[in-house]
Amino acid sequence: MAQLVCFHPECRTRYAITDVVYNCAKCGGLIEAAYDFSLDPAALKKCFRERRMSNAPLDQSGVWRYRELFPFLQDFSSVVTLREGNTPLLESRAAALYAGLERVAFKHQGFNPTGSFKDNGMTCGAAQARALGMRRVACVSTGNTSASMAAYAAAGGLEALIFLPHGKISFGKLAQALEYGARTLEVEANFDQILALVRALAEKLGIYVLNSVNPFRIEGQKTIVFELLDQRDWRPPDWIVLPGGNLGNTSAFGKALREALAIGLIGRLPRLAVIQAEGAAPFFDFVERGGEFRAVENPETLATAIRIGDPVSWPKALHEIRATHGVVEKVTEQEIADAKARIGRAGIGCEPASAATLAGIRKLTARGVIDREADVVAVLTGNLLKDPDYIYRYHTGKLEAPDGTLLRSTFANQSTVVPNDPDRIAALLA
Repeated sequence: MAQLVCFHPECRTRYAITDVVYNCAKCGGLIEAAYDFSLDPAALKKCFRERRMSNAPLDQSGVWRYRELFPFLQDFSSVVTLREGNTPLLESRAAALYAGLERVAFKHQGFNPTGSFKDNGMTCGAAQARALGMRRVACVSTGNTSASMAAYAAAGGLEALIFLPHGKISFGKLAQALEYGARTLEVEANFDQILALVRALAEKLGIYVLNSVNPFRIEGQKTIVFELLDQRDWRPPDWIVLPGGNLGNTSAFGKALREALAIGLIGRLPRLAVIQAEGAAPFFDFVERGGEFRAVENPETLATAIRIGDPVSWPKALHEIRATHGVVEKVTEQEIADAKARIGRAGIGCEPASAATLAGIRKLTARGVIDREADVVAVLTGNLLKDPDYIYRYHTGKLEAPDGTLLRSTFANQSTVVPNDPDRIAALLA
């Protein structure tokens, strides 16, 4: 009962679930997967909980455990799983105080196999590629997508082709793609220009695109919300806060919440808050200003995972923000850097883009948009070790914003060189 459907409300052209389509042939709109659900919410909750005790590979996956909620496969023989999902909810009193809240919990997607939320979507995208008989998959990436696609392609016997902006990637992320055997091409262009290039190549050469424009990536990323709700015994929080780059997660989260409400798994919708970096904030500008959506031609931020000036999923994201009565905020490089340091001091750690969530919560709480007593879950999208150079430069006072401005190391923790002398070291420690 699964179909692909044009997302544009005035079109809604339908396609077979097996069609290779990223945009509607009739109107150019984005594509989404749609299902005719007829499910018992109580039985589903019981089933999902029982699967946690199962040793079956599909059940051990924090994505495929919820497979009734994205039934696009005829069978599961094409599934490639690395036991993705299964990421924790981590509460932090220290981070909450910094944000001006009574409490906050982090849904930490950095615990995924390749260290980011991309694994949730990539397992579904790779499964569909194999089900369609594809042999080559491709993506444009500033880091996390490339690492994830390379891993799942390797595990599933697919050839991975990665296109990335030359000189605009964290070495920690590039190293993953190289290690997993992907063929990597550094293009002298920005993310949005390269995506157009890859779309043209894919059509010409029969390559399956696994960027977030792929509707099956979105289906996998829905499970971040399903697992979050399951971990809370299906009690929705007041707010779910997430970083905004290409806006695939915003699209996935809103779709998941609406479907969970329609099925009866939850009784109300949380509000979504999307946080963008100031130098790459076209969605914030659009929501604030209205009118036509305008891309940022040369996006700049040290948070490379969200350095995207023309997010393809913005129409879906706008729908989900409106459906959940959500908000969009932007934060500076300084605010991201300091929030990242505070998350680290909580013993949790994350990549720079993830820290935009805490920085955004701090601003929204100060403005009274989020109540101090609100029940808030912030999504951390990537692991601490995705960009270790950023961390070193922050704590040594050498971190520069894209415009060359030296950022303050407000919460610096610099190492100290000491002599091989126990008395002098004891005096220092005293």
